[in-house]
Amino acid sequence: MQAALDLKDEILELKRTQNAVILAHNYQTGDIQDVADYVGDSLGLAYKAKETNADVIVFCGVHFMAETAKIVNPGKIVVLPDKDAGCSLEQSCPADQLEAFLKENAEKNYYVIAYINCSGGVKALCDVICTSGNAVKIVNQAPADRPILFVPDANLGAWVMEQTGRKMDLWQGACYVHVEFTRDSINRIKEEYPDALVVAHPECTQAVRLLADEVCSTEKMVHYCKDAPVKDIIVVTESGMLHRLRRECPDKNLIAGPTDRCACADCRYMKMNTMEKLRNCLRDLQPRVEMDEEVRRRAEFPLLRMLEQSK
Repeated sequence: MQAALDLKDEILELKRTQNAVILAHNYQTGDIQDVADYVGDSLGLAYKAKETNADVIVFCGVHFMAETAKIVNPGKIVVLPDKDAGCSLEQSCPADQLEAFLKENAEKNYYVIAYINCSGGVKALCDVICTSGNAVKIVNQAPADRPILFVPDANLGAWVMEQTGRKMDLWQGACYVHVEFTRDSINRIKEEYPDALVVAHPECTQAVRLLADEVCSTEKMVHYCKDAPVKDIIVVTESGMLHRLRRECPDKNLIAGPTDRCACADCRYMKMNTMEKLRNCLRDLQPRVEMDEEVRRRAEFPLLRMLEQSK
């Protein structure tokens, strides 16, 4: 216990001396969330990264998130605790493959909307970025006279089509964590808690979304759980979200949605970050996120367009 306290104090002191801000995604471990200046979803984190006055941004999340912070803060040092913390969605849509697809289908003149879970190279090829929290709003503002290509998450894209009625072509990517939830696994936990409400992330499959009382981003889950008229709530997303929900909704019994193979769903990439790695990256200002300036500049435009359209 003393070692953990010492490590936390060391992190906070390094944060002060480096004039750093610690941003953490909702899927980070509880100890990292507890030392962060801000904990949130991708949209909230993008706003915080754009607004910060700190010299150093420490991004406790996965690589595309830290890269997003660098895109909107080219003059700041951006570090992440583990350089290998990737994302299955980012990996499902390599920039060269998207570029080749768009060239092969140039006659369609796609309006490309990219879920933020993608590389800077993919962002640079897109017209606008979205998150799960603002995807419906962004799609509703897309030009009516152009077909939409939505990349890379097919499940999120399908859900957005259901909400908006707007036809889109979907890149066939998926979050490996969210597709592990199944109709059977959620039905089993519903049988155990028959009075519980179910809140699920839109990266889940349609079979799971149909079982949910609410489908929304992680940030909106906080408000949903606070306002829910029942005590028991089954939360169908990555396990790290439970820490924040339990802190902000202490009167609720928050139950991790299970998969067919385990009682909750952990993202192996999100969990690569640790308190020790956080301390080290603050101390050494490594590993840093660096970007080709041309790619960064091209990726910045659709990100800023997202922030403007989300207001």
